[in-house]
Amino acid sequence: MSPRIRVSDEAKELLERLKRDDETFDELLHRLASDEGSVNIGAWSSEEAEGAREAVSRSRESFER
Repeated sequence: MSPRIRVSDEAKELLERLKRDDETFDELLHRLASDEGSVNIGAWSSEEAEGAREAVSRSRESFER
């Protein structure tokens, strides 16, 4: 029998977002726990974040005209 891991509904939703269509939850957890690198979802550098803010600002200005 394989071990079971309990997670909250919120944690399961977060994991479902990370899960690839062709992988099982076991494969997802193995991928996330491996030494392939850290998971930095949504982590932008300061320059990337500023570029995104500027793009949003330009987009909003174009709708105001």
